[in-house]
Amino acid sequence: AWFEAMDAVTPGLGGIATGIWLIGGVLGGLIIRKPGAAIYVEVLAATVSAVLGSQWGISTLYSGLAQGIGVEIILAIFLYRKFGLGVSILAGMAAGWGAFILELFTSGNLARSFEFKLIYFVTLNISGAILAGALGFFVVKALAKTGALDRFAAGREQRA
Repeated sequence: AWFEAMDAVTPGLGGIATGIWLIGGVLGGLIIRKPGAAIYVEVLAATVSAVLGSQWGISTLYSGLAQGIGVEIILAIFLYRKFGLGVSILAGMAAGWGAFILELFTSGNLARSFEFKLIYFVTLNISGAILAGALGFFVVKALAKTGALDRFAAGREQRA
């Protein structure tokens, strides 16, 4: 509803609501810290969504894959060794880039106006940075403080 309401205000502005859907890959990458973790978690989240009856059906899986690949690219650039707020924000944005590229071809966005694509891309970046990247980073920090992530590097790092 938030997406539709924002898009009704200005076409493309709905991207501001998209970041929360991008958080799975960021969380997976920050917690597990191994190659493929972001893709795995994002596709798993997409699978659960599709099985529960998502309105997008099987295409939800493609979206999860594209978003997870975006996160993996950022983590790979940093050789899976940096997991700070800046990297998390970039990862959230990159999940949005994956979604944006996929939606160009699967949602008919390629045929839309340049203005729509620009507004959507910018708002998707802002939303990915804040709702997936920054929020994801602080969720991992909070979970680590509770001891829930002690089995993972993210939890061990918190204790150190």
